[in-house]
Amino acid sequence: MTPHPPTAPNRRVLVIFPGALGDLMCLMPALAAVAWRHPDASVELMARLELARLVAGRSMVARAHSIDAREVGALFTDDASGGARRFFGDFDRIYSFFASDDLRLREQLAAATDGEVSFHPFRPGGEGHVSDGYLHAIEAVDETAAAVNALLEPAADDLAAAARAIAQSGCAKSKLIVIFPGSGSPAKNWPAENFVALASMLSNSVAILGPAEAPIEPVFREAGVALLKNLDLPTVAAIARVAAAFVGNDSGASHLAAAVGASGAVIFGPTDPARWRPLALGAARIEVFRRDPLDSIEAWEVAGVVSKFVA
Repeated sequence: MTPHPPTAPNRRVLVIFPGALGDLMCLMPALAAVAWRHPDASVELMARLELARLVAGRSMVARAHSIDAREVGALFTDDASGGARRFFGDFDRIYSFFASDDLRLREQLAAATDGEVSFHPFRPGGEGHVSDGYLHAIEAVDETAAAVNALLEPAADDLAAAARAIAQSGCAKSKLIVIFPGSGSPAKNWPAENFVALASMLSNSVAILGPAEAPIEPVFREAGVALLKNLDLPTVAAIARVAAAFVGNDSGASHLAAAVGASGAVIFGPTDPARWRPLALGAARIEVFRRDPLDSIEAWEVAGVVSKFVA
């Protein structure tokens, strides 16, 4: 397969994607390839609304739409002349990674627009990194030729919010190290005590916790580790952008940090880093630690790598 050249002008292009944060960050090269293929179009993303809003205006994506919108529900109950067509009919081209194996939905979505619609697997099979799988799925295998730039660019307001949050934590902005101790699965998490030990070896670090990390918050507080809690995703992205390095599990937060061009160390448990590691973009470097059992990875090993990034 060869990369598609830019096509005839389209007004609006929609990408429908059902995944979580880490999945979406792996899709970013494919989104960039779509934007290159349709240079005169408004490329829009339908996803979980928080995620669609995260990338809209900070990447090649111009507008955000919720995958929970009633127009999507109409695809399962409505005919092409109903609510689905009133929304999807405005798009000249649709790439759907949503329910691609659902024949009924495929027929309804195709009937809801006069534009071209293609369907692609949500998590492509095969070997290699999942981001390459997405590029192959849309037949954009030569991302270099497509001038793909998958970086997220925090907005000025994001960077201002990041500066306020860092000041609130008591950390210095210079040579900051960000720690992400959570993930979507406890099986993927390095023990909280190891993160605390790591923080004690780093002179200027802050742990960022989401609601799911509430059970381990006391471990960090008792050790006196600087904390930031329940920040929105654009602020987290901006903090990672200005930080010297990050450390995290195989998590959406680690993928987000890498997507803004941060260097860091990522600790892998049961998942395969060859397929799921965060993408190192630009001049960034990503170091992967993987060992069985997971807690046999020592804090001093990770600290040594992170210190090199900071230096």
